[in-house]
Amino acid sequence: MTQQQRAYVCGLAAVLAWSTVATAFKLSLAHLSPAQLLLYASVASLLALLSILIYQGRIKEVLPAFQSHWQASLLFGAINPFAYYLILFEAYDLLPAQEAQAINYTWALMMSLLAVPLLKQPLKRNDIWAALFCYLGVLMIASRGDLLHFNFSNLNGLGLALVSTFLWASYWILNTKDTREPVLGLTLNFAFSLPLSLLWCAIHGELVSVSWKGIAGAIYVGAFEMGFAFVLWLFAMKLTKSTARIANLIFLSPIISLFFIWFLVGETIQRSTLLGLGFILLGLLTQKIQRT
Repeated sequence: MTQQQRAYVCGLAAVLAWSTVATAFKLSLAHLSPAQLLLYASVASLLALLSILIYQGRIKEVLPAFQSHWQASLLFGAINPFAYYLILFEAYDLLPAQEAQAINYTWALMMSLLAVPLLKQPLKRNDIWAALFCYLGVLMIASRGDLLHFNFSNLNGLGLALVSTFLWASYWILNTKDTREPVLGLTLNFAFSLPLSLLWCAIHGELVSVSWKGIAGAIYVGAFEMGFAFVLWLFAMKLTKSTARIANLIFLSPIISLFFIWFLVGETIQRSTLLGLGFILLGLLTQKIQRT
């Protein structure tokens, strides 16, 4: 294969993995609490990332990086994975998977909006149109098409889903100033986040025996969504000659995700979800056209 073909393979593999996680979240949460899912998935992800570093012959870099960057690693780890995934899993626990995953895709727009005060970037006209399209889609999904009465299916779940987009966008904005190598940095994030997850479960009395089905789901979520998929995406972006070509693959993810939610979770995909997701994707596309 050519270098560009390898980039497509890595990118598509990452997108396929991300397309299954809404289903994996929902199935796992049938057996685990959100905090338990975070704890066991974090263990699986940390082990997966360490195995990647071992395969690359870079495991010796972990301790020096730990000593040099422990403060940044604690900050980043507290945001992602700890706070972000804890809140995201809570949202998935309250909302149908189809609603939570569609709302989660507005994080890219949230990042552009946060870049205005945090990075002093100007707010452009296309950003305003993108915001209108995306959040109209969110309202349509959350109200299940009843826009006149704003009768939300679960207001707490909606709020948590939107907060998760704020945390994820904030993480990536802060990440622009991160000097750590990406895979090594992500490994340190999980290393510092794991004690926080363990402490949270201990305080809330959630260190109890759980179903093997929940553990299996957490391993899948941690290894693939939090670990290997991220690394595959990094490889794709590194190999490609056109970042835009690889970035466009992400638009496939929500569509594939809805299929898995319907086929494996058994949710009936609402017309309002499809229409709302269409508005969200239109908003993201509007934003993307501006950049190109």
